[in-house]
Amino acid sequence: MTLPLTSHPYAGRAVALASRHGKERAIARPFRAGLACRLRLAEGFDTDSLGTFSGEVPRPAGPEHTCRLKAEAGMAETGLSLGLASEGSFGPHPFVPLLPVGEEWMTFVDRDNGLVIREHLLARRTNFSHRRVGAGEELEPWLLAVGFPRHALIVRPNRTGSSAAGAVVERGVRDPALLAAAVRRAAAASGDDLALVETDMRAHLNPTRMASIRTLAFRLVRRIGRLCPACGAPGWGVVEVIAGLPCGWCGTPTELVRIERHGCVACSHREDRPRRDGRQQADPGQCPLCNP
Repeated sequence: MTLPLTSHPYAGRAVALASRHGKERAIARPFRAGLACRLRLAEGFDTDSLGTFSGEVPRPAGPEHTCRLKAEAGMAETGLSLGLASEGSFGPHPFVPLLPVGEEWMTFVDRDNGLVIREHLLARRTNFSHRRVGAGEELEPWLLAVGFPRHALIVRPNRTGSSAAGAVVERGVRDPALLAAAVRRAAAASGDDLALVETDMRAHLNPTRMASIRTLAFRLVRRIGRLCPACGAPGWGVVEVIAGLPCGWCGTPTELVRIERHGCVACSHREDRPRRDGRQQADPGQCPLCNP
């Protein structure tokens, strides 16, 4: 069940957003348009204290739990009872290891009602990448591929030996001349004369990632907007997917999703529903018997 915008329990409410990296630019509009909520930045909370992409500060927990910690810290900072945060992680695709992928989490917390509403996005469109280069070495084709200078870079010594102990990790590099100078410094400080150049995945310096966060924000807003048909709590949506879509030739269950299990974040109510795309059979090419 979805209520009219002005009748939703969160309409007109302020939501604390814990972010130092401009994520309000991607999140504010979905929450305003879909829930009539306004965001308030928790400006006094340093989200880097819960981990940095460049590795100087490790995460205290996995990205999903860290996301909730951020939301709760933003609520504590602002004194609001509604909180919101997002967190990202980047690496190889879980099923296609050679393909880089981003995973984004976004968590909404309603402290007064004890609700935690989450959404997750597997972002196949990402510029996540790195290169090891020596001073003066050609980088142009890779720079073009990762969207430099619209997307910023991080430069550090490739090998962290005694000579690199005091070397500075240079983040947010967007100027070609500054990049060349940073590579020279990092290579000189490294034990193997190489610099490690990485994409800077912080949202305000990575337009591709910011677009993924915006997509996830709309997805979370739609979920918050749906109320449980049993108890009326916000956050009704998919809580589990069940594989077993039958092969169109032989009927053998495949690894493709057959059922979407919808559930409530407040009560135990669950409903099994067919795939939203209406697909009822799998292609034989995805069948363990027809295409072993």
